[in-house]
Amino acid sequence: MKAAEVMTTRVITVPADRPVNEIAKLLLEHRISAVPVVDADGRLLGIVSEGDLMRREDAGTEPRRSWWLRTFTTSVEAAEDFTKTHGRLAREVMTRRVVTVAEDTSLAEVARLLERHGIKRVPVVRDGRVVGVVSRANLLQALAAAPAPAAPATAVDDATIRRRFLKTLDQQPWRATTHANVIVSDGVVHLWGLIPSEEQRDALRVLAENIEGVRAIEDHLRLQPKVAYYT
Repeated sequence: MKAAEVMTTRVITVPADRPVNEIAKLLLEHRISAVPVVDADGRLLGIVSEGDLMRREDAGTEPRRSWWLRTFTTSVEAAEDFTKTHGRLAREVMTRRVVTVAEDTSLAEVARLLERHGIKRVPVVRDGRVVGVVSRANLLQALAAAPAPAAPATAVDDATIRRRFLKTLDQQPWRATTHANVIVSDGVVHLWGLIPSEEQRDALRVLAENIEGVRAIEDHLRLQPKVAYYT
Protein backbone atom coordinates (compact mmCIF):
# COMPACT_ATOMS: atom_id res chain seq x y z
CA MET A 1 0.00 0.00 0.00
CA LYS A 2 1.01 3.61 -0.59
CA ALA A 3 0.77 6.71 1.59
CA ALA A 4 -2.06 8.12 -0.55
CA GLU A 5 -4.21 5.09 0.28
CA VAL A 6 -4.20 5.62 4.05
CA MET A 7 -3.38 9.30 4.62
CA THR A 8 -5.73 11.74 6.32
CA THR A 9 -6.61 14.34 3.69
CA ARG A 10 -8.36 16.89 5.92
CA VAL A 11 -5.17 18.29 7.38
CA ILE A 12 -5.22 20.93 10.09
CA THR A 13 -2.52 23.50 9.30
CA VAL A 14 -1.52 26.85 10.77
CA PRO A 15 0.09 29.97 9.30
CA ALA A 16 3.53 31.07 10.41
CA ASP A 17 2.12 33.88 12.56
CA ARG A 18 -0.25 31.66 14.60
CA PRO A 19 0.34 32.21 18.36
CA VAL A 20 1.78 29.30 20.30
CA ASN A 21 -1.08 29.15 22.82
CA GLU A 22 -3.61 28.78 19.98
CA ILE A 23 -1.56 25.93 18.50
CA ALA A 24 -1.57 24.18 21.87
CA LYS A 25 -5.37 24.47 21.96
CA LEU A 26 -5.62 23.02 18.44
CA LEU A 27 -3.54 19.99 19.40
CA LEU A 28 -5.71 19.34 22.43
CA GLU A 29 -9.01 19.99 20.68
CA HIS A 30 -8.31 17.69 17.74
CA ARG A 31 -6.23 15.15 19.70
CA ILE A 32 -3.29 15.37 17.33
CA SER A 33 0.43 15.49 18.06
CA ALA A 34 1.58 18.07 15.47
CA VAL A 35 0.41 20.62 12.91
CA PRO A 36 2.16 21.63 9.67
CA VAL A 37 3.00 25.30 9.25
CA VAL A 38 2.22 26.55 5.74
CA ASP A 39 2.41 29.78 3.76
CA ALA A 40 -0.47 31.48 1.94
CA ASP A 41 -0.09 29.06 -1.00
CA GLY A 42 -0.18 25.97 1.22
CA ARG A 43 3.53 25.28 0.89
CA LEU A 44 5.14 23.56 3.86
CA LEU A 45 7.36 25.79 6.00
CA GLY A 46 7.77 23.63 9.08
CA ILE A 47 5.89 21.68 11.71
CA VAL A 48 4.98 22.36 15.34
CA SER A 49 4.76 19.23 17.46
CA GLU A 50 4.02 18.48 21.08
CA GLY A 51 7.76 18.23 21.62
CA ASP A 52 8.26 21.79 20.37
CA LEU A 53 5.82 23.06 23.00
CA MET A 54 6.83 20.90 25.95
CA ARG A 55 9.78 22.96 27.14
CA ARG A 56 8.57 26.51 27.58
CA GLU A 57 9.72 29.39 29.76
CA ASP A 58 6.15 30.57 30.31
CA ALA A 59 5.06 27.10 31.49
CA GLY A 60 8.03 26.69 33.81
CA THR A 61 9.30 23.73 31.80
CA GLU A 62 12.31 25.41 30.20
CA PRO A 63 15.26 22.98 30.22
CA ARG A 64 18.22 23.85 32.41
CA ARG A 65 21.56 22.78 30.99
CA SER A 66 24.21 21.58 33.39
CA TRP A 67 27.32 23.73 33.65
CA TRP A 68 29.47 21.26 31.73
CA LEU A 69 26.91 21.00 28.91
CA ARG A 70 26.74 24.79 28.72
CA THR A 71 30.52 24.77 28.28
CA PHE A 72 30.19 22.86 25.01
CA THR A 73 27.08 24.67 23.75
CA THR A 74 27.76 27.07 20.89
CA SER A 75 26.26 30.54 20.73
CA VAL A 76 24.17 29.42 17.76
CA GLU A 77 22.71 26.50 19.72
CA ALA A 78 22.05 28.70 22.72
CA ALA A 79 20.24 31.22 20.54
CA GLU A 80 18.12 28.46 18.97
CA ASP A 81 17.21 27.13 22.41
CA PHE A 82 16.17 30.59 23.57
CA THR A 83 13.96 31.13 20.53
CA LYS A 84 12.32 27.72 21.00
CA THR A 85 11.55 28.23 24.68
CA HIS A 86 10.51 31.89 24.47
CA GLY A 87 9.03 32.21 20.97
CA ARG A 88 5.39 33.29 20.71
CA LEU A 89 4.60 32.41 17.09
CA ALA A 90 4.64 29.25 15.00
CA ARG A 91 7.58 30.44 12.89
CA GLU A 92 9.68 30.89 16.03
CA VAL A 93 9.14 27.45 17.58
CA MET A 94 8.53 25.21 14.57
CA THR A 95 10.89 22.50 13.39
CA ARG A 96 12.10 23.58 9.95
CA ARG A 97 13.74 20.37 8.77
CA VAL A 98 10.57 18.37 8.30
CA VAL A 99 10.52 14.69 7.34
CA THR A 100 8.02 14.33 4.47
CA VAL A 101 6.85 11.64 2.06
CA ALA A 102 5.24 11.59 -1.36
CA GLU A 103 1.84 10.11 -2.16
CA ASP A 104 3.43 7.03 -3.72
CA THR A 105 5.73 6.29 -0.76
CA SER A 106 5.20 2.74 0.49
CA LEU A 107 3.81 2.19 3.98
CA ALA A 108 6.90 0.15 4.80
CA GLU A 109 9.07 3.20 4.10
CA VAL A 110 6.71 5.46 6.08
CA ALA A 111 6.99 3.11 9.07
CA ARG A 112 10.79 3.13 8.80
CA LEU A 113 10.86 6.94 8.75
CA LEU A 114 8.61 7.23 11.79
CA GLU A 115 10.80 4.81 13.73
CA ARG A 116 14.12 6.24 12.55
CA HIS A 117 13.23 9.83 13.44
CA GLY A 118 11.13 9.08 16.53
CA ILE A 119 8.08 10.93 15.19
CA LYS A 120 4.36 10.12 15.28
CA ARG A 121 3.22 11.49 11.92
CA VAL A 122 4.64 12.64 8.60
CA PRO A 123 3.21 15.15 6.10
CA VAL A 124 2.48 13.97 2.57
CA VAL A 125 3.49 16.62 0.04
CA ARG A 126 2.91 17.24 -3.67
CA ASP A 127 4.95 20.00 -5.32
CA GLY A 128 5.82 21.35 -1.87
CA ARG A 129 2.19 21.54 -0.72
CA VAL A 130 0.69 19.45 2.06
CA VAL A 131 -1.97 17.09 0.69
CA GLY A 132 -2.24 14.73 3.63
CA VAL A 133 -0.73 13.30 6.78
CA VAL A 134 0.14 9.70 7.63
CA SER A 135 0.21 8.95 11.35
CA ARG A 136 0.93 5.86 13.39
CA ALA A 137 -2.82 5.45 13.75
CA ASN A 138 -3.19 5.35 9.95
CA LEU A 139 -0.62 2.56 9.79
CA LEU A 140 -2.54 0.60 12.43
CA GLN A 141 -5.76 1.14 10.47
CA ALA A 142 -4.11 -0.26 7.36
CA LEU A 143 -2.90 -3.28 9.33
CA ALA A 144 -6.37 -3.87 10.78
CA ALA A 145 -7.94 -3.68 7.32
CA ALA A 146 -5.45 -6.07 5.72
CA PRO A 147 -7.02 -9.40 4.71
CA ALA A 148 -6.05 -12.48 6.67
CA PRO A 149 -3.41 -14.64 4.98
CA ALA A 150 -5.04 -17.06 2.59
CA ALA A 151 -4.78 -20.74 3.39
CA PRO A 152 -2.29 -22.51 1.13
CA ALA A 153 -3.92 -23.98 -1.94
CA THR A 154 -1.89 -27.16 -1.64
CA ALA A 155 -0.41 -28.96 1.35
CA VAL A 156 3.27 -28.45 2.11
CA ASP A 157 5.16 -31.58 3.07
CA ASP A 158 7.04 -31.82 6.36
CA ALA A 159 10.49 -31.92 4.76
CA THR A 160 9.81 -28.65 2.91
CA ILE A 161 8.57 -26.96 6.08
CA ARG A 162 11.71 -28.03 7.97
CA ARG A 163 14.01 -26.93 5.16
CA ARG A 164 12.37 -23.50 4.96
CA PHE A 165 12.48 -23.10 8.74
CA LEU A 166 16.19 -23.89 8.96
CA LYS A 167 17.03 -21.69 5.98
CA THR A 168 15.21 -18.73 7.50
CA LEU A 169 16.77 -19.39 10.91
CA ASP A 170 20.27 -19.38 9.43
CA GLN A 171 19.65 -15.86 8.09
CA GLN A 172 18.91 -14.38 11.53
CA PRO A 173 21.59 -12.37 13.39
CA TRP A 174 20.68 -14.08 16.69
CA ARG A 175 21.18 -17.57 15.24
CA ALA A 176 24.73 -17.99 16.58
CA THR A 177 23.62 -18.22 20.21
CA THR A 178 20.62 -20.46 19.55
CA HIS A 179 21.20 -24.20 19.77
CA ALA A 180 17.81 -25.28 18.50
CA ASN A 181 16.57 -28.06 16.29
CA VAL A 182 13.22 -28.60 14.62
CA ILE A 183 11.25 -31.73 13.87
CA VAL A 184 8.13 -31.51 11.68
CA SER A 185 5.43 -34.14 11.84
CA ASP A 186 2.14 -33.81 9.94
CA GLY A 187 2.55 -30.02 9.75
CA VAL A 188 3.29 -29.67 13.48
CA VAL A 189 6.62 -28.01 14.26
CA HIS A 190 8.41 -29.39 17.33
CA LEU A 191 11.06 -27.04 18.67
CA TRP A 192 13.91 -28.66 20.62
CA GLY A 193 17.19 -27.47 22.07
CA LEU A 194 18.81 -24.92 24.37
CA ILE A 195 18.22 -21.19 24.08
CA PRO A 196 19.76 -18.30 26.03
CA SER A 197 16.61 -16.22 26.53
CA GLU A 198 12.82 -16.07 26.44
CA GLU A 199 13.15 -13.49 23.67
CA GLN A 200 14.72 -16.11 21.42
CA ARG A 201 11.96 -18.57 22.34
CA ASP A 202 9.42 -16.00 21.12
CA ALA A 203 11.46 -15.37 17.95
CA LEU A 204 11.61 -19.08 17.11
CA ARG A 205 7.86 -19.46 17.56
CA VAL A 206 7.17 -16.44 15.34
CA LEU A 207 9.58 -17.79 12.74
CA ALA A 208 7.68 -21.09 12.69
CA GLU A 209 4.31 -19.35 12.53
CA ASN A 210 5.37 -17.62 9.32
CA ILE A 211 6.35 -20.81 7.49
CA GLU A 212 3.70 -21.84 4.98
CA GLY A 213 2.02 -25.14 5.86
CA VAL A 214 2.62 -25.05 9.63
CA ARG A 215 -0.51 -26.21 11.48
CA ALA A 216 0.73 -25.98 15.06
CA ILE A 217 3.85 -25.51 17.18
CA GLU A 218 5.05 -27.65 20.08
CA ASP A 219 7.61 -25.92 22.28
CA HIS A 220 10.13 -28.24 23.96
CA LEU A 221 12.85 -25.62 24.26
CA ARG A 222 14.89 -25.25 27.47
CA LEU A 223 16.67 -22.18 28.76
CA GLN A 224 20.42 -22.44 29.12
CA PRO A 225 21.49 -22.42 32.78
CA LYS A 226 23.10 -19.23 34.02
CA VAL A 227 26.81 -19.59 34.61
CA ALA A 228 28.32 -17.72 37.53
CA TYR A 229 31.90 -16.50 37.20
CA TYR A 230 34.01 -15.93 40.27
CA THR A 231 37.27 -14.05 40.50
